[in-house]
This record gives sequence, structure tokens and C-alpha cells, in this order.
Amino acid sequence: MSPTPTIDVAQLNEAVREESLQVQAAIAEVRKVIVGQRGLVDRMMVALLCRGHLLVEGVPGLAKTMAVKTLSQVLDLSFSRIQFTPDLLPADLTGTLVYSPKTGEFTARTGPVFANLVLADEINRAPAKVQSALLEAMQERQVTLGDATRPLPDPFLVFATQNPIEQEGTYPLPEAQVDRFLLKVRVDYPKPDEERQVLDRMLGGEAPAVARVLSAAQIASLQRRAREVYLDDRIRDYVVALVHATRRPKEVGLADLAPLVAYGASPRATLAFSEAARAIAFLRGRGYVVPEDVKEIAADVLRHRILLTYEAEAENVTTDTVVARVLERVEVP
Repeated sequence: MSPTPTIDVAQLNEAVREESLQVQAAIAEVRKVIVGQRGLVDRMMVALLCRGHLLVEGVPGLAKTMAVKTLSQVLDLSFSRIQFTPDLLPADLTGTLVYSPKTGEFTARTGPVFANLVLADEINRAPAKVQSALLEAMQERQVTLGDATRPLPDPFLVFATQNPIEQEGTYPLPEAQVDRFLLKVRVDYPKPDEERQVLDRMLGGEAPAVARVLSAAQIASLQRRAREVYLDDRIRDYVVALVHATRRPKEVGLADLAPLVAYGASPRATLAFSEAARAIAFLRGRGYVVPEDVKEIAADVLRHRILLTYEAEAENVTTDTVVARVLERVEVP
């Protein structure tokens, strides 16, 4: 194991504390419009700091689309919403080459994926060819039109929504694509007092205006700072132990989970853990990661990377249940 580079944690902590105030200001602007949904807003900022993609699952009407659109306004980033449908074509997403009779040449016409924040609404309603086109954009941050490859804007984030209660006319997302999402967040109904606030706002007229808090250059600087957050060797071992426990639960004393888990989390989960835990620490104004940061983000990192058996479905065991059991069992440093 290579030695961890020596850093001044106190100096880094002070820098992070100051710069995290910029992110908190952006979150405060988003919450002027979005009532409640604190977890969703925080996870959107985590995805932004990590340059990762976010999959949001929840029933219709929970302000998922409005949250992403509001975030783009606060960050002064270009925004594009794509409604995924069964008849969608890859060209509807990425663009295509258009022939000009006057010049006899093909010119590129870019699609809606060429934006900083792309909202893929009801992503599981599009067929495999569209998912394949989006997968290239998510992983390579580029799009191929004809024989030319065009880079996507920086930053480029895909925030996808998924409806869990309606399965007619949907296509299961390929596991390779699901694994590309840094986090999967589940959004629940608002509390009664929060829903009353929503009602009062809607009856009161126009939605609150938001200010542009961060620029693309500032976002890039914050992303670099988030990657500098200190991750101790013991925390790294803890992350690896958590991911390993999802693959071989017997080895940590969870023999009853072994027949319920078909496949555990991939190595990409380990990397996502380290990035997301650093971002959580950054949001909390700390220049170092503590075990609570890892625990806080664990379900969002792992729930879409664990495949369960039919036996688990028969017993109503979910991936969240598996993650909770693993967190209870693996020793905290």
C-alpha cells in the first residue's frame, strides 16, 4: 500500500468550511422553491460536486422535475428536459446529420443532451437503443454524430427520474447503465405541514424567484476542493469492507442474506462511496470524512448496485434492507 500523502488537515478544514458556505447558499436558494425534500436537494449537490449522475425514484408529483430545473437556475447552467417515451429515437436525444441540398453536405444538428443539466424524465420508458446512446454520453461525456465525436458541455450531469408504481410500457434499465449512476435516491411523500406550505404557495400566485449563486467556473473550483477532502486509511478500509460484505455476506456473519443476494456491489461502488462521502463531508463544512458520512450516503450508493434473488422478492426483502443489515454488522473504525 502506498503511503498517504501528508496534508495539513487543519488548513484544509478551514478552506472547506469557507467554500462550503457557497454550496449552502445555493441550497438555500433551491429551498425557496422546493419545500421539504431535503435529502433530494443534498444528493443533487453531492452529484454536482462529484461530477456524477443521479437516478431519482418516486411517484409523480413530488417536485423532482422542478427541483432539477430550479437547481439549473441557481447555478446558471443550461438545462434540458427530455421526456422518455417508447417511440423515442437515439437521434431525438443526441441529434443527427442534416443534408443540405444547396451545398450537398451534411451538417450536424445537436440534440437536447448538449446541456449542463439533462433531466431524463421517466428514463425507463425508452427502448434499448436510446439507453445505449445515453450511456455513451454519461460515461464518455461525448456524443458521436456521423464520423465526428463532439464533447458535451462541462459540467455535464444526467438527473434521471423513474416511476416505481407503473410498469406498463417500461423497459428495465441495463445493469451497466444503472451502475453508471453515482447515486439512486428514493423520494417519498412530503409531511403534512410541508404539503400545506406547497398549497399556500400555489394559491398565493407565482413561485418565489431564485438568484444565480454559482457560475460554471466556481462549480469547477468547488469540485476540485471536494476531491481534496481527506479520506483516512481506516475510512478507506471501512468502505471496502462494506462493499465486500454485499458480495459475501457469510464472511461477516450474515449467512441468512447469502441466498437473498444474487450479485453484490461492483468496484464502481467503492469509488462512488469515496467520492460521495467526501462530498457529504464538504457539505457539512469538514475537510475530512468521518464514518457517519459513509453511513449517511450508503443506501444511495448501494441500493441500485445490489441484485437480489427471487427468494428475496418472495420474502419482501429490499436492497435497503440488505444495506441496513450490512451497516449494522460491519465494524465501524
